[in-house]
Parts: sequence; structure tokens; C-alpha cells
Amino acid sequence: MTPKNAICLWFDKDAEAAARFYAATFPDSAVTAVHKAPGDFPSGKEGDVLTVQFTVLGIPCLGLNGGPQFRPSEAFSFQVATDNQEETDRYWNAIVGNGGQESQCGWCKDRWGLSWQITPRALTEAMMAGGAEAKRAFAAMMPMKKIDIATIEAARKG
Repeated sequence: MTPKNAICLWFDKDAEAAARFYAATFPDSAVTAVHKAPGDFPSGKEGDVLTVQFTVLGIPCLGLNGGPQFRPSEAFSFQVATDNQEETDRYWNAIVGNGGQESQCGWCKDRWGLSWQITPRALTEAMMAGGAEAKRAFAAMMPMKKIDIATIEAARKG
């Protein structure tokens, strides 16, 4: 059954490959349907994959092979809360190591250009603490690419 609400992600032509990568990388993720175009369309031919229904960490998504007209931007990102450094490293390395690229402060992009925030709960908790604790943790985070939890926790303690 089609969900009442889903995130629609525009891809050039690799929606199915992206969906399968996400399903293999994150728990509670799956490719649920692949739909082929019933006729030619501006960026493809009849029989090409047009849309892919999938979930990422339980979030319903629709991948649309819409062509190269629109590119993803950092204005949209998946934020993934991680429980420890091992989980942080695993997701970060999967995205960056599969043709993606690192950015700052826990952000990275996958090879399709979608942005991901791999955010340890320890960082979120430090920010929510407020005051000097949050300020120290924030200062420690600013030069980081992938978040190092031990450094955040040490900064939080002062």
C-alpha cells in the first residue's frame, strides 16, 4: 500500500541503485517496489525505471528518475542519530566510501548527491545541555568532518 506521505527524492537516473544501497546500509530500510515507465518520458524511454518506493530507517521515500535538470542540495538531508562511535563510523564510511564525500560537522554526501548528517546522540545531548558544556562541545565539533564522540565528551567535561 502506498503511504499517505512520503519523501520524494529526485535522481538523474539511479533511483533504484540508491534505494538498494540505502536498504543494504541502514536498518529498517527496504526497497518495496520498482515501477517502470509505461511510455517514453523526457529523461527516459518506455520500460526504464521511473520510480522506486523504499524506506530509509522507517521513513517512506519515493525515488524519481527525473533526469539531470534538478540536483540535490544541502537544504535537504537525512539526519541519522547514532548510539556510539562504531555505528557513526559504519554509516559514515559506507556513504563516503561508496563514492560519497565528506563535509563538515558530521555532514557528508552520498554518490548521488544527497546529504546526510551522521549525528551521534552524544553530540545532540551535549548541545541540549546548554551553557558552557554546549559551547565547548560545539567548539570541538566545528573543525570535525566525521564526529569523534570521545573528543565531544572530553570537551563537554571541560
